[in-house]
Amino acid sequence: MIRLPFPGRCAALALLLLALAVPAPAAPPQRAPSKGDVVPAFETTRIDGQPQKVDFPKGSKTVLLFFSSGCPHCQKMIPEWNRAYARRPEGLEVVGVILDQEPPGFWQSRSVTFPVVRSPGRQFLQSLNVNRVPLTLRVAEGGTIEDLAVGTTDPIRLGEIFKP
Repeated sequence: MIRLPFPGRCAALALLLLALAVPAPAAPPQRAPSKGDVVPAFETTRIDGQPQKVDFPKGSKTVLLFFSSGCPHCQKMIPEWNRAYARRPEGLEVVGVILDQEPPGFWQSRSVTFPVVRSPGRQFLQSLNVNRVPLTLRVAEGGTIEDLAVGTTDPIRLGEIFKP
């Protein structure tokens, strides 16, 4: 054991206390998708396992609904999304994107009326800055995000996103 002289011990103790008192740097805030960002067309599978391509051709409008089966906020949004889907204007495409593997019986216990595909993967989500769910994106032709809502969203705001 190395024994420091008293002033050395005091300095070492002071440095230790200072290190404990200074908070660790906070993680940088996670960026969310923004208006003007572009969602590329993507290939995935529907929940029944069939392949599906999601693209944004000229003249199209699409609402993407990102959710997770284990998220309580997402579970609150599913009925709201169902109502908005039922009232959607003609020509508006709506696609749910589930981010996780749902537990057995999930689809039988939840009434989901809009079409749902599986997320193409973590890299795709990171490229879009999808860090939180529920997330509602209105996407125009070419994949440009026109509008979005992060988190639980009220019916009036959903109506704005699902507009004609």
